[in-house]
Amino acid sequence: MIVFAIYALIFITSFVVVKTLARKAMTDYTALKTVTFGDESAVRPNRIASVISVLTIFLLWGAFTGSKLVPSMLHAPGPFMGDASFNYTAEAEGVAPDDATVTVRVFEVGTDVQPPEIAPGSGWAKNDVDTVGAWRSGLIRVDKNDEYGRDVGHTVTAVNGQPIAPGGEVMTEFGRVGMSPKGTLNFEPAKGWQMEPIWLPPPEAVVARLVEIANEGYRDSTLWEHLGWSLFRVIVGFFFGALVGIPLGYAMGLSDWFRGWFDPIVEFMRPVPPLALIPLVIIWAGIGELGKIILLFLAALWIMAIAARAGVSGVAISKVHAAYSLGASKWQIMRHVIVPNSLPEIFTGARVAMGVCWGTVVAAELVAAEKGAGMMIMVASKFQLTDIVIMGIILIGLIGFGIDILMRLAEKALVPWKGRI
Repeated sequence: MIVFAIYALIFITSFVVVKTLARKAMTDYTALKTVTFGDESAVRPNRIASVISVLTIFLLWGAFTGSKLVPSMLHAPGPFMGDASFNYTAEAEGVAPDDATVTVRVFEVGTDVQPPEIAPGSGWAKNDVDTVGAWRSGLIRVDKNDEYGRDVGHTVTAVNGQPIAPGGEVMTEFGRVGMSPKGTLNFEPAKGWQMEPIWLPPPEAVVARLVEIANEGYRDSTLWEHLGWSLFRVIVGFFFGALVGIPLGYAMGLSDWFRGWFDPIVEFMRPVPPLALIPLVIIWAGIGELGKIILLFLAALWIMAIAARAGVSGVAISKVHAAYSLGASKWQIMRHVIVPNSLPEIFTGARVAMGVCWGTVVAAELVAAEKGAGMMIMVASKFQLTDIVIMGIILIGLIGFGIDILMRLAEKALVPWKGRI
């Protein structure tokens, strides 16, 4: 919630500041044109907002992971590390209560640490030492070195002067001291606001892992082989999905018989998530490459069919009548009226289908794949290698974004009349 609150605050602040400065510097009054529905030129992405958005995400990521790429003054409070101490009061049968001190060295997980050295004290309750990793907790048997143990009723009754009982807790400046149902103290150092690396590593750790895998590969394959296989599966699955889906959509848009025959099938399959088809595809086609491509084919098929059908159905009937009045044949109407007017819808569907296929291939590769971005993420998650998981997610997002940009450029080059006819 804290992260979302900070993100919302940065969004509102940057919006107000940028808009205020833009109004003062505005000289182009055409930017104030009224937005018209369907007019894509009316609203264009604000590049300043895009830059600030990306920087904000990176800043929050670095601030809440203690990244060295972000100034330390912007870091969120981190976990406590160092020597923590608290006092406890112990009671035993036949002796007066006594106080002792527990010193705990909190260290970064994965580094070597030595327990602190302290004097045992002069009372029957002896001072204790222990070590606990940051973001972890540890049981501390304070009675182990005391002169009177549990065999004579040793119990801890207070921590830092505050009463404590089994199931209770006392908050100290270094963290939480709880008591188990059996009376053993449990120390949990203060965690702060930063994320533990096992849950969210800092950006530099992800970059380092990317460089390592790019140079050395992962599971007997290079990074480019993993990404290349994923891209190959997507392209092949999308190609065959479009090859079948576009003619099917045209047939449904031009013939009431085809529309009536295939509409129930298309509308039934359209809302079914491709991931729900994985068990059926495995049963039918096995766990090899054919099954993965069939799954991606099905992911693209229905989207392309609906896009082509919508493109044909959206052609203005006045254009068809005008072409007929000029003596055009059915083939000429198809070639010069139907196809050009339906291409914008088809390209929109293609962009959606490519996005769905790219997202589906990751799930398809979770099943018995030897190469692929999804396989990398799946294997890494089993060993809690979060940096590889995040690296894979970022690469998938970048490649997906690149695919969408290429689709937009192709649409701009092949359908320059979009929005003009």
